[in-house]
Amino acid sequence: MRVVFAGTPEFAAAALAALKAAGHELVGVLTQPDRPAGRGLALQPSAVKSLALQMGVPVFQPQGLRLDGRFAADAHQAQEALKAAQADVMVVAAYGLILPPWVLEMPRLGCLNIHASLLPRWRGAAPIHRAIEAGDTSTGITIMQMDAGLDTGDMLIQAEEPVRSDDTTASLHDRLAALGGQLIVQALFQAEQGTLRAVPQPESGVTYAHKIDKRESRIDWSAPAEVIERRLRAFDPFPGCTFEWEGHTVKLWRAQVHPDVAAAAGSPVELAPGRLGVACGNGVLEPLVVQRAGGRRITFAQFLQ
Repeated sequence: MRVVFAGTPEFAAAALAALKAAGHELVGVLTQPDRPAGRGLALQPSAVKSLALQMGVPVFQPQGLRLDGRFAADAHQAQEALKAAQADVMVVAAYGLILPPWVLEMPRLGCLNIHASLLPRWRGAAPIHRAIEAGDTSTGITIMQMDAGLDTGDMLIQAEEPVRSDDTTASLHDRLAALGGQLIVQALFQAEQGTLRAVPQPESGVTYAHKIDKRESRIDWSAPAEVIERRLRAFDPFPGCTFEWEGHTVKLWRAQVHPDVAAAAGSPVELAPGRLGVACGNGVLEPLVVQRAGGRRITFAQFLQ
């Protein structure tokens, strides 16, 4: 098929690579404008842009897609480029811009989205983070026919992926990115064969994965230890979870839950010689890996030394 791809981060780049490997004709890529990053804040291309340029695929980076919006000039240029591409389908994965009706309606087969959850659970911006934070034992990928709503379109294909007890957002992200690439190739094959079937999302079970706010990173020791431990993994690698230690802000990356130990929330607890924990609203959390501001990740034993 002639495919236009819209995506920005590594999650999307995995799908772009899978489409190329499957032999589809990539006729254009939409991705976010270059952003400043690193210590020097130099402009950096997205993962999708870097891969598309390696492939020799035309790249378009509009700042907006509304024809009557603030970036109308960008939107009109993108519209002309998409018309000229004459794509059969647009594949979308973590693009970062809302697609207006003119985009959704342009390709012959519309726009197919790779969403990192088993819809209708975890619609929205941060489905991987929120699945881990909530203690879900499984999640997955949904290939969805996009409509004007927020992840409300008909489901085309779903596949489940277990959430392991030690998963971070980084580890689960990588498995779901690979699964998303596999499923979108399968979806396009079925579309070519005329066997792809759309199923409306059920009205029950809808949850929303709200965007991660840095203000959520502060650890509240009055919460249960197991809830805090899940959030540590959900917020790894970004934004991390922080606590104050003798006037310094420290990030806590990994910890062990001791559910049967009780003490006043926020107080230190000696678990064994040389091993300290922090009492929570329920249970005790033993820090294992921490990071000082500007430093690297170290064990908590190294930190205490």
